[in-house]
Amino acid sequence: MPGSFFDTNVLVYIASADPVKADRAEALIGGGGVISVQVLNELTNVARRKMRLTWPDTHRFLSVLRDLLTVQPITVETHETGLALAERYNLSTYDAMIAASALHADCDRLWSEDMQHDMRLGAGLRIVNPFRVGS
Repeated sequence: MPGSFFDTNVLVYIASADPVKADRAEALIGGGGVISVQVLNELTNVARRKMRLTWPDTHRFLSVLRDLLTVQPITVETHETGLALAERYNLSTYDAMIAASALHADCDRLWSEDMQHDMRLGAGLRIVNPFRVGS
């Protein structure tokens, strides 16, 4: 089950003032991977509210990411998988839905700064904090 899936928090660092995290995020994304529609929605919210991007800049930012990464749709099946993950692993609903999207995209790595580093979910999905030394 090869492939990388990116949580929203990793993508936000592309525009970060922290050059180490920005460079790491860019390097990972440059290798390709998958995001979900939920990630795009969360990024829109962060871009507008926290980064204070204009609507045209927000559209450009999202467009670049959609060109670089595969976008996994959210389906009822993904939702059901997410509920099961939330219940089994005690994840927040939002984190569980991202993990479910990663599983449905056949990814083996979920890059996330917010979830438990090295946690394994389902059939082979590993959560990795890209900003930990030795990740």
